[in-house]
Amino acid sequence: MKSNGWGEKITRDKGISSPFPFVMMVIALLLGGGLGMLIPFIVPIAFAGVNIDKVGTTLAMFGPLFWGLVIGVIVIALIILLRQDELAVTVVIAIDICVDWYLGILFISQVLALALLMIFFVVRSPRYTWAEPRALWLWVLFLGLTIFPAIRGALTPRDILLYYPNIVFGVFIMFWLGTVIARNPANIRLFFQILSIFAVLIALHTIIQAITGVTLFGVSRVNDYIATQSNYNLTVATNVARVGSFFIQPDFSAVFFGMMVFIPLGLFVESKSFLEKILYLAEMLIILSALLFTYSGGAWVAAGVGIIVFAAFVGHTRYRIQIPFFIAAAAIVILMVFPSQVNLLIQHLSDPQELALRSAIWQTGLQVIRAFPLTGVGLGHLAYLLGAEPYRVAAQPIPIDHPHNAYIEWGAMAGLPVLFVFIALLAFALWQALHNWLRADAKTRPLLGAGIAAIIVLCVNSWTINGWTLPPLAATGWMILGIISSPLLRKSLDSERKNSKANNS
Repeated sequence: MKSNGWGEKITRDKGISSPFPFVMMVIALLLGGGLGMLIPFIVPIAFAGVNIDKVGTTLAMFGPLFWGLVIGVIVIALIILLRQDELAVTVVIAIDICVDWYLGILFISQVLALALLMIFFVVRSPRYTWAEPRALWLWVLFLGLTIFPAIRGALTPRDILLYYPNIVFGVFIMFWLGTVIARNPANIRLFFQILSIFAVLIALHTIIQAITGVTLFGVSRVNDYIATQSNYNLTVATNVARVGSFFIQPDFSAVFFGMMVFIPLGLFVESKSFLEKILYLAEMLIILSALLFTYSGGAWVAAGVGIIVFAAFVGHTRYRIQIPFFIAAAAIVILMVFPSQVNLLIQHLSDPQELALRSAIWQTGLQVIRAFPLTGVGLGHLAYLLGAEPYRVAAQPIPIDHPHNAYIEWGAMAGLPVLFVFIALLAFALWQALHNWLRADAKTRPLLGAGIAAIIVLCVNSWTINGWTLPPLAATGWMILGIISSPLLRKSLDSERKNSKANNS
């Protein structure tokens, strides 16, 4: 009994106090990927005395990306074998953003997520338990209702991969993955720690891109595309570019940063270590700085709503009082370091042309819903571009291939039944997260509150951009939602409460 209790304590306490496996996996991933990319250059030297036409050239011709992929797969296999589940699912999100979306591949992360889910099912045990998402019938209904709109909208290869495999079936797998890995609060803490580090790396990439004009790991296809997008420059200052990092589009990266700022904020409140608090505070400042360079007014408004939600769910009265002071201090620091950028953001936020255009795009989407209330025009950008043209309002000067609102997009492309089921899924998952928050102790509540705040930010921001209908944002959001609403987490919290009551009695 003593041995089992000590084992449970170790499981509960897993986190930043034992970072060695995580650090080693990160180092292995970086070294492995780098080694893979060097293979084409090493091979001709290594095989100098051999028939290089048969050996060296054969290996080298695959290119750096191929060998980087090979080594990456090996490292991911090691991560899975060592049961670093939180790192594994973060790698899935990273691939979704940096490979699938940035390079336009759109399927690698989904295949990896499905493989992970199958592996977790096969190797399930009393320690690594298994669970199904609650209200599975709602998900089945969602998957079924979207089949016809997906077929109807499959007019281009990109739309075929974009919607049903990613935004419908893919987010279901992500949500299920989150449900399975959230076995106790320690798993949530570790996942948030890894996710916050990844968000900081994306934020640094954004800041470097904005300040220097250099896009690290840039590819010609993306650079050429950005060069054709005049709307990536501010209308109030046409010589100032809005940057999007690996999300390409600045509004998309703004949604991501608006969500991610609450992850280190939750860790900041939950942590008892002064050094860790300094680390999480630095992460928040870096992410907020990157958010500033997107010049997205909608993301800042959504983040403001998230602050209110987090203050309500933080679980500590003193932090409800201190949070406004933290926000004020962060605002002062950003204003002192980036005064011109803050001024441009305010001008962009109050620009009447931007507001009028966005309103017109929404009106067109609502007209499409009125015309096709049950089936929509089809899940696809080209299908919407063609189907919405007869209903385009006069205030929208040019055709747009999506309505810049995730909820209108579901209704216009897939019909109102799909929209209602989607909202029901969101509401039920948030309700389950609230139940988990009520069962949690004061130490765990800030983590769950941070997750709830991040989801609310995505929900609010999806009124101004297609947040819930963009693959990397939807995958990240549903992953977090699956974690904070997990039935496994509820069992763990109930067990801790019973043990606490038994010890007190």
